[in-house]
Amino acid sequence: MTVRPAFDGAFGYFPLEGDRIAAYDLLPGTLQWVVNAATRSEPAVGGGFLFLDPGEALRALRVSDGSVAWEIPFADTLAAPLVFADGWLFAATPQSLLAFQAADGSLIWRRDLGGVRAAPAAAGDRLYVSLDDGRVLALRVKDGETVWEKKLSSVGMPNEILALDRQLFVGSTDNYLYCLKIRNGEIDWRKQTGADVISRALADEDNVYFVSFDNVLRALNRSHGVQLWMRALQFRPAWSPIAALDALIVVGPVLPARAFFLKDGTPADSLTTEKPGDLVAPLHTFTAPAAFGPVIVLVTRSISGEASVVATSRTVEPPPAPGIAPLPNLIPMGAGVPVIPTPGFGPPSGFGVR
Repeated sequence: MTVRPAFDGAFGYFPLEGDRIAAYDLLPGTLQWVVNAATRSEPAVGGGFLFLDPGEALRALRVSDGSVAWEIPFADTLAAPLVFADGWLFAATPQSLLAFQAADGSLIWRRDLGGVRAAPAAAGDRLYVSLDDGRVLALRVKDGETVWEKKLSSVGMPNEILALDRQLFVGSTDNYLYCLKIRNGEIDWRKQTGADVISRALADEDNVYFVSFDNVLRALNRSHGVQLWMRALQFRPAWSPIAALDALIVVGPVLPARAFFLKDGTPADSLTTEKPGDLVAPLHTFTAPAAFGPVIVLVTRSISGEASVVATSRTVEPPPAPGIAPLPNLIPMGAGVPVIPTPGFGPPSGFGVR
C-alpha cells in the first residue's frame, strides 16, 4: 500500500503500488474491484463515492464499480486528509479550507484559513477546525462563515477534534484535553496530562476516553472532567482508542493491540497476527450479523513491504486455558492470512495487498 486505506462499514478501499485502488468486502475478505487510480493522501469515502487526491485534481470514484464519477482541477497540496460529511467534501490546504458538493464536485465556498492542523470535524450544520495559532473555529457548513472561535492557550496548538451533540473534545500540545461547549466555544473543563494529546478522543454516553504521549490511557466523566481511572501503557499510542463491547483497544506502531475494560481500565486481552509487521493504519471496526460483537480490522506491513489485512471479532467470554480451542460463537471473517487466536478474540482471517 502507498497511503492509508479508507473504510466504510464492512468495505475497505486500499491504495496499492502501481497507482491502483482495490475495494474489498471485509467480512468474507473478497475483492470487489480494482482500478487504475492514484492518490497522494488518505482517501475519503461516503455517499456512494470514494474521493481521491491524485495530484493536480480531485477525483470521485463510484464505490459500486470504481468508475470515475467526476474530476475537478485541484493544484494545491492537502494539509490534512479529505473529509466527507452529509453530502459535503471538505479539503484543507496550507492556505485555505474548501467545501465541495460531494455529488458532482461543485465548489460551494472557500475560506482563507492558514495553518489547519488536522482533518476538520463535522457535526450537524457546523464544521470545526483546529489551527496552528491555537484557535478552534466553528464554521457554518452551508457558507463557511464563522460561528465562534476560541483560542485554547498561548503555548499549545489544538489537534484532532471529537464533535458531539453538546460538546467538543480536543487535545492540545500544551498537555491538556479540552472540553468546549458546542454552542459558543467556551471551555467547560480541561484535564492536564504529562504530554501532548494528539489523537482524537472517544466517548460514550457518560465518559470520554483518550491517550496522550506520556503513554497513558485515561477515562474522564463527560460532564465535569473528573478522572475515573488511568492506565499506563507499555508503548507509545499511535492512534485513538476504539471500543469493542466492554473494552477499549489501544495500539502502538507495532502489535500486539491491548484491550482494557471500560469500567475500570484493567487489562482485558491482546491481539496480534501470525505474520509480524508494523501497523500502517488505525484499527477499524464494523458490525455484522454473522459476528459476535464488532469486527476489528488490522492493516500491517511486513519487512518485505507486503501488507496484510486481518479481521477478527471480540467476545466478552473469559479467556480460554492454554491449548483449548477458540471460543464458541466466533465466526471466521474470510480466508487467507490468519490471526493467532488470543484470549478474548475469535479466529479471524484476512488477505494480502501490495
